[in-house]
Amino acid sequence: MIKNLKRAAAAAAVALLPLTLAAPAQAAAAVPLTPLAPAGPLAPAAAAAETLPLGVAVSRLAVTTEDRTGYERDSFRHWNAGLNATDGCNTRAEVLIAEAVEAPAVGARCALGGGSWWSYYDEQTVTSAGALDSDHMVPLAEAWDSGASDWTAARREAYANDQGQASSLVAVTARSNRQKSDQDPADWLPPAADALCRYVSEWTATKLRWGLAVDENEQDRLFFVAAGCGGTSVTYEPAP
Repeated sequence: MIKNLKRAAAAAAVALLPLTLAAPAQAAAAVPLTPLAPAGPLAPAAAAAETLPLGVAVSRLAVTTEDRTGYERDSFRHWNAGLNATDGCNTRAEVLIAEAVEAPAVGARCALGGGSWWSYYDEQTVTSAGALDSDHMVPLAEAWDSGASDWTAARREAYANDQGQASSLVAVTARSNRQKSDQDPADWLPPAADALCRYVSEWTATKLRWGLAVDENEQDRLFFVAAGCGGTSVTYEPAP
């Protein structure tokens, strides 16, 4: 049944893609050519963000057998000094500040007081920063399994502290994050039914952003959930 839903979701999603027709080539007018001066080295252009229907986005993920051999949490340096190295807040705290529904007071050494947050995994309002985690949408161990084991230490640090895409790190209750642990969607999904489409969308966006693969069970579950998420899209920007 899951395989049938998988094929149906992929087919339906691909059908939504716009068709483009190539414009006919135009004959170029004869113009004298002027030699150009040698150009200096160019910085690589940043990859543009892309938005896709959820089923299409899932179909873009490479499928492989995952391998946790050699994984250590310390292979991903976190938390670092964050986006602002002078504000005294590390990445975890910066995520909590950015995602607050009501901004907390920021004290010495980035102590957070007051404020409130919405944990969408379990639909809980939280009024203490200490009850929250900045969750890696795709856990560090899962990232290792699906491609990060081949990265440099610097790239793994960039992944573990990624604030360049909102879906990469999310403020949620510590309890829900502990329940999730390092599991992929084949083994764990948020307990709140209304969170499923967003969660699968953000999981897929994070894997696409970092070029991470999925295993077959994970892909099956993503397609299964996507089949019930009509109108849900995935927006991602490839990581530098």
